[in-house]
Amino acid sequence: MSLLRRDLLVATSAAGLAPAFGAQASSSAPWTPDASEIASRIRRKKLSPVEAVETAIRNAEALNPKLNFMVTPNFERAVDRAKAGGLTGPFAGVPFLVKDLNDVRGLPTRYGSRTGAQAQAAKTQDAYIDAFERAGFIIIGKSATPEYGFLPTTEPLASAPTRNPWNLARSPGGSSGGAAAATAAGVVAIAHANDGGGSIRIPAANCGLFGLKPSRGRMIGPRPSRRAIDLAVEHCVSHSVRDSAALFAATENAEAGSPLPPIGFVLEPSRRRLRVGVVIEGGTGLKPDAEVAKAVENAAALLRGLGHQVQPTRWPIDGEQFARDFNALWGSSAAGLVTELTRIMGKAPDASVLEPFSLGVAELGKSAPGGMDAVVARLNASAAAYNGWFDTYDVILSPVLGKPPVQLGYVSGDVPFDTLVQRLVAYVGYTPIENVAGAPAMSVPLYWTSDGLPVGVQFAAKAGDEKTLFELAYELERALPWAHRRPPVHA
Repeated sequence: MSLLRRDLLVATSAAGLAPAFGAQASSSAPWTPDASEIASRIRRKKLSPVEAVETAIRNAEALNPKLNFMVTPNFERAVDRAKAGGLTGPFAGVPFLVKDLNDVRGLPTRYGSRTGAQAQAAKTQDAYIDAFERAGFIIIGKSATPEYGFLPTTEPLASAPTRNPWNLARSPGGSSGGAAAATAAGVVAIAHANDGGGSIRIPAANCGLFGLKPSRGRMIGPRPSRRAIDLAVEHCVSHSVRDSAALFAATENAEAGSPLPPIGFVLEPSRRRLRVGVVIEGGTGLKPDAEVAKAVENAAALLRGLGHQVQPTRWPIDGEQFARDFNALWGSSAAGLVTELTRIMGKAPDASVLEPFSLGVAELGKSAPGGMDAVVARLNASAAAYNGWFDTYDVILSPVLGKPPVQLGYVSGDVPFDTLVQRLVAYVGYTPIENVAGAPAMSVPLYWTSDGLPVGVQFAAKAGDEKTLFELAYELERALPWAHRRPPVHA
């Protein structure tokens, strides 16, 4: 069957599924231009970089008081950069936000923490931020993050909570919550995000965006990593698949000797039909919210209609042990932070310096049974078991989160520690394994709840196989478009 014929059949079958996917707009035309379209208008002289930047600044000034997505503006320098000209790259002149966990030369980095209140402007920036500037982006500011990126919500005690433009009482997710809220609201068309346990995929899912987490060692950086304990990777959240794919191509490590062969700019779907395994329960056996389960079931039906082979599967790891080990590894990072702050301050930080969760998870990192060597050995075994999954499947379909966007305060850093850990295990049980395995995964916005909240579904592949995910994402975007959906709070 030809790809075109499959698309026509799916379009017909999707009409029958429409009520399950929420109310459909009368047109699937995007409500706001994506970054590729903005760049095209600039190249064709239909729009100037100054106009693009000044529009983004006006929108940021109007919406940041409602959404709290930006912690540090860079407006004057952004306008000066737009006026200076000489911009090159695929996104020349497009406004952009960088997450406040990364240094940008000339701006402070506060890490979403009270410890950064007096931070000075950074004098350097890493190679990945340089790559954004080579791609032509104009950085208009830094986006909000939870304290040191530790939580899947963006409610730092250092500032006001970031709110979800689909419902201001709900969390946009984290730790790239500021980036996602600004992008979903149309302030910018694309924004930097990073992911150490779900921090690209979670806010993308909560805000109705596309978010792909790359493989470990894939992107430009100071040193390619192959270690399972190196969790974090860099990329973006965006409205369209092509924006994510274009930025991926512009910022992947293409140097000789890179850990993974570059894939370049993936432009379209593939005719290849995939073997898809589906898991709905979390690794610890907990069932997700009914709307989340419905989102995955509908995605599986969509894939079958597209001709893919879809069947249920089971997690290849001991989910409860994995959760304990991941929390211990996460805690070791917090423990290192506490040690460094103790050195700087001359005394151990307390709750007036770090949030209760940061202090509590640091204790987990110090008290792992058998020590960190045992934790790392078990995580390496989990990664090996995960990679073995792909002897049978090309892609794994699952929820991103156990619930639709939660109320602000549900997983914030001041919830009693034991309660918060229990909530996190149930809420964020689907995303960390890809970080440990160094594998790519993406959240695709295919579902909205009956009360209008987005629910992303996750597709994961083996390490280095972003090409398969991008090709599938294009196919899903064509079959069930999402870019016409506009949140109540928007530019």
